[in-house]
Amino acid sequence: MIYTITFNPALDYVVRVHDFKLGEVNRTSYEEVYPGGKGINVSIVLKNLDEKNIALGYIAGFTGDEIERKVKSFGCSTDFIKLSNGMSRINVKLKSKEESEINGQGPNISDNDLEQLYKKLDLLQKGDILVLAGSIPKTLPKNIYEIIMEKLSKKEIKFIVDATGELLLNVLKYSPFLIKPNHHELAELFNVTIKNEEDIIKYAKKLKEMGARNVLISRAADGAIFINEDNEVIKSRAPKGRVINSVGAGDSMVAGFIAGYLKNERLDEAFKMGVATGSASAFSEGLATKEKVYELLNEIL
Repeated sequence: MIYTITFNPALDYVVRVHDFKLGEVNRTSYEEVYPGGKGINVSIVLKNLDEKNIALGYIAGFTGDEIERKVKSFGCSTDFIKLSNGMSRINVKLKSKEESEINGQGPNISDNDLEQLYKKLDLLQKGDILVLAGSIPKTLPKNIYEIIMEKLSKKEIKFIVDATGELLLNVLKYSPFLIKPNHHELAELFNVTIKNEEDIIKYAKKLKEMGARNVLISRAADGAIFINEDNEVIKSRAPKGRVINSVGAGDSMVAGFIAGYLKNERLDEAFKMGVATGSASAFSEGLATKEKVYELLNEIL
C-alpha cells in the first residue's frame, strides 16, 4: 500500500484576476477551492492514475472537515487524525500577471496527536511506500521526518521524501528510495549557484553519496534529470504545452514516478511517467488526469 502524510493540509482557494491591482477592488475571472498540501496532491494524482493509497495527516475544524470531504470526492481513501482545537488552514493562490500566495498557519499538533500518528505508522508493512512531502508546522519537531524514518527503518519500507533544507538532508542517512528537490532547492541545499546541467548532476550525485538511492531533479520548463541507484544519469525535456498552473506540478511528478515504478519496477519508465505527470498538472487548471498524462507520455517515449 502507498501512504502519504500531510502534516498541515489546507483548503486552497485558487483565484484568477486578469490584472491584479494592489490596494484596489479586484474581481475574479475564475475561482475554485481544492484540498491542498503536498501529500494530499500526491494522493489525488495517484488515485487519478488508478493507484490505491491512503492519505494520512491532521485536520481540524470545519475547514478540516471540508478537506476530508473533498479528498474523498476524488475517490481517495483517508485516515486523518481530527484535532480537537483550531482549524485547518486556508491558502490563497492568486493567479494574475504574476502568481502570489498567502498561506495560513494551521492548528497546533500536540505530543499526544503525534503518538496517534506513530500508532498508525506502526501498521505499515514490508514493501509499503510512505511519501513524506512538504514543510511541517512550527509546533512539530524540526526532525519529525527523521523520527518517523528511524521508527520504521527496520520494516523495509520505501520512503519517498519531497522536502527542502535540513528536513531533507537529515533523512539521507536512512537511504530514502527517492528524493525530489527542484533545481532551486538543490542549489540551496549546498549554498551554491547552479549554472548548468553539469552542476545539477554534480550536486545530485552528492545527495546520492549522502544516502539517497534515487535522485530526481525537476527543472520546470527545462524538464528533469534523474540519477538512479546505479548512478546512471537520465535526462528528459518537458513536453510542449502552455503552463496554466504551477501548483502541484512537483507533487504530481512524485505521484507519476510512483505509478510508473509500480507497473514493472523499471526506474527509467518511472522517471518518464513522472515527467509526463508533472507536466500534465502544469498544463491543466487542476491536477493531472490519467488521460492527459498518457497523452504527454507519448511525447516522451
